[in-house]
Amino acid sequence: MSTTAQPIFISTSTLQSILTTPKPLIHHLQTTLPTATSTTHSPLRHSHQTSPSSSLLLMPSWSLSPSLPYTGVKLVTHHPLNSSLHLPSIHANYILFDSLTGQTLAILDGTQLTLHRTASISALASLYLSRQNSQTLLMVGAGALAPHLIKAHLTVRPSITRVIIWNRNFDKAKALVQNLKTESRVCFESSEELEPAVGVADIISCATNSETPLVKGAVMKEGAHLDLVGSFTETMRECDDEAIRRGRVFVDNEAAVVEAGELVGAFERGVIGRSEVVGDLVELIKGEKVGRRDEEEVTVFKSVGSAVVDLVSAQFVYETFINGYQSSE
Repeated sequence: MSTTAQPIFISTSTLQSILTTPKPLIHHLQTTLPTATSTTHSPLRHSHQTSPSSSLLLMPSWSLSPSLPYTGVKLVTHHPLNSSLHLPSIHANYILFDSLTGQTLAILDGTQLTLHRTASISALASLYLSRQNSQTLLMVGAGALAPHLIKAHLTVRPSITRVIIWNRNFDKAKALVQNLKTESRVCFESSEELEPAVGVADIISCATNSETPLVKGAVMKEGAHLDLVGSFTETMRECDDEAIRRGRVFVDNEAAVVEAGELVGAFERGVIGRSEVVGDLVELIKGEKVGRRDEEEVTVFKSVGSAVVDLVSAQFVYETFINGYQSSE
């Protein structure tokens, strides 16, 4: 661990360079999360209304474990009216401290860290839940998270040869296809119609803010894996009840069963009970819960994010940086 008095500022471009390839972060999460989850303290996130339309969120996490001697806080501002100023509505920074001394170690771009760690968690779950021979990936949504999710899924499932992108704004889907075409071994295409794409996809990854179901369970093929990333409130839903009913449902952590609209609504309507959620990601990694059991079953993974994953991801970036990473800046 660094003993430098001055905290390190890890710029956005440096962080992106460190995380250019998803594989190392996915591996770090796979090997670190089982221990980190049991030794890390993560209170519920703090949310404060700073104006009638804006808010401040604080997500703290800390550990005294010798393998993870860090305290971290993600600070997020949400200003939805920023669109009129042509600015992002969400800004975030991540502050990493030494748990033993309280020394500030590093300041990172929290927005970029969140994009990379969210995609890596989805891909890690896919490693246990999607078919090993999956060939077609459907990306529902073409926002900032979409290219990260696509890259991460391709990393754990190199068998994928076709990626279909759907977005309400078809022009955004087409633009993302053009940006991703450098991945020569994969055929990228955009689709104006969602249902036909759902019907052929082996893996469906959703990252939208939809409050109306997009993916219909009746259309999903046998053996499909559904990755739900976008919803984080009870009013948001990226799939319908049939998708939840058909699938063996796993979550990233226990917060998903009280925060995710797809699950909260399914519980209320009696589609499934809470006890029917099979398990979480750490249980999958540790082998305490069996992931995919055969080629025909449908699997569902719902993630809402966690401060533990933020902390472990920040650890990876920080330690990579101080252990000889050479920036190209």
